[in-house]
Amino acid sequence: MKIFDQIESWISYALLGLMTIIVLSATLEVGYVVATNIFRPPGFFIGVEDLFDIFGLLLMVLIGLELMASIQMYIKSHEIHAEIMLLIAITAVTRKIVILDAKVIEPMMLFGVALLVLALTAGYYLLHLARLKSD
Repeated sequence: MKIFDQIESWISYALLGLMTIIVLSATLEVGYVVATNIFRPPGFFIGVEDLFDIFGLLLMVLIGLELMASIQMYIKSHEIHAEIMLLIAITAVTRKIVILDAKVIEPMMLFGVALLVLALTAGYYLLHLARLKSD
């Protein structure tokens, strides 16, 4: 059993290292996109479409940071924290909402996303209440 614990530890550290590289790369990409959009003529003006792209990239970086934090928590306690995972899912759905094109989205898709947000936030709320009661 000890060998599996060691393999699990190596995999966790490998994932953390890979996530660090990914988040650094994504952060550089956000900086590049912002810089190129600001200095592109007419200058210091970022169009609405570009803003949605930038916000989507920023939210991806935040999701990456949250995943890194959850991996670190797992390495320390060997537990998966459901609240953190729900927050990551809520952030991911928020990113999807930001990058959706409101002009072409079907009403049922919008309804489905709304139900997903409601379910995730309700789950987070219930977990949070349970944690407060146990403390």
